[in-house]
Amino acid sequence: MSSLPPWLQQLAPILALLAVIALVIARLPKVELGHSDAFRRRRFLNWFPLGLTYAFLYFGRYNLNEATSVIPGLTNQDFGVIFGAGTITYGVSFLLNGPLTDRLGGRFTILLSAAGAAAANLVLGLIVWAAATRGFQPPGGLVVSLSVVYAINMYFQSFGAVSIVKVNAHWFHVRERGVLGGVFGILISLGVYFAYDWSRFIVKALPVWWVFFIPAAILVVFWAIELALVRDTPSLAGHPDFDTADASSGDTGPRLSAIDVFKKMLTNKVILLILSIEFCSGFMRNAIMQWGRKFAAQTDFHSAVFDNWGLVLCIAGILGGMFAGVISDRVFQSRRGPVSAVLYGGLTLGALGCLFVLTVPGLLGWAVAFMSLCVIGVHGMLSGTASMDFGGKKNAGIAVGIIDGAVYGGTAFQSFLLGAVLPSGEAAKVASNWINWPIAMLPVAVVGFLLTTRVWNAKPQRAGPAPAPPTVPPPAPSVEPQPG
Repeated sequence: MSSLPPWLQQLAPILALLAVIALVIARLPKVELGHSDAFRRRRFLNWFPLGLTYAFLYFGRYNLNEATSVIPGLTNQDFGVIFGAGTITYGVSFLLNGPLTDRLGGRFTILLSAAGAAAANLVLGLIVWAAATRGFQPPGGLVVSLSVVYAINMYFQSFGAVSIVKVNAHWFHVRERGVLGGVFGILISLGVYFAYDWSRFIVKALPVWWVFFIPAAILVVFWAIELALVRDTPSLAGHPDFDTADASSGDTGPRLSAIDVFKKMLTNKVILLILSIEFCSGFMRNAIMQWGRKFAAQTDFHSAVFDNWGLVLCIAGILGGMFAGVISDRVFQSRRGPVSAVLYGGLTLGALGCLFVLTVPGLLGWAVAFMSLCVIGVHGMLSGTASMDFGGKKNAGIAVGIIDGAVYGGTAFQSFLLGAVLPSGEAAKVASNWINWPIAMLPVAVVGFLLTTRVWNAKPQRAGPAPAPPTVPPPAPSVEPQPG
């Protein structure tokens, strides 16, 4: 590797990432449901821009981690406060944005998400630029100002997940959604890669405010692409709509009010269990992704994992998402619970292992990479796929809003908790002082595993009878030629 020119050394991890993505996509099994090739091509033009936009929303969300690591005067506690304010906003916003997405349509709200997140990132960059170059003192101080604007950013970001699920609920049958969840795990994992490795490259090569300006510019480009290509339903793109066999199938009654849908969701035992599991997933996912990089930077740990954090998390997410999606559809008959239980078992073992290898850079790195594989797989199955199944295309926005709200409830809890119990300053340079990190993760992983066993057999129930198969007239009797 050292014999390669520097530019190729930087490009090599990206090429490896693209090779993994190509291999995974090439091996995807196909589910035959009668879709035409023209429909599949148009569906690709619908979901692919959506997925890339969501990846770049991640870029404009988790860039905060690298930015706060290099802005002078900001501590772990300050990061915990800023990120916690954003995640609370993100979680609570679903109470409003889920119903809005069901009413306004996913295309409208993903456009709103990209535009709002781009504007908020622009303002974050301007605040940091003015403070660093003009001696500007924001109202309330830098932490307060960044917390407020980051919370605004996260409000618009919260439209992203509900918009994607809302649109895709109309374009994918239940039998296709597990693999879809895996494919979107790829795109979400790319977002993690952008957020960590691209952000780290930016703050090393450019002034720190560019880590906000560049995602803002990319989101503007994808706003224009989505405006041109994305449509809410197949019929709006010139293809027939079809029965997706989810919880809305057969529901021909009037649209329920948002309050009635919330009541329906929150009295559904399966939904409540998924909410609880995803609270744990939010805690685990960000305890790994957010604090793993800070741990390595502050303890000066170097390993293949920590030195390529975004790339490793991306590849782990791809493998976890595709494992979960394919196994769910092909082995467990499109049930999301069994594969989630398997992955939570892996999370539990990983958290336990971290207790014993906390001071060993190489082993710790691979342990947290494995945990990332597990938690991204669970998140894709439950927030990205089960929300479609159990909410149905009619109420997908509210369903994913409630479930993703629980994810970010867990995220906010871990942000404030770990920000308070993890070391800062000189103490943070000693790896053994971070023992509270795996101690906090282990019981949450155990609870998540126990909860996943409760949804082992859960599958969505149709709201009405299945459509009758088309009547095929009997063939006309053959007429034998008469002699003569």
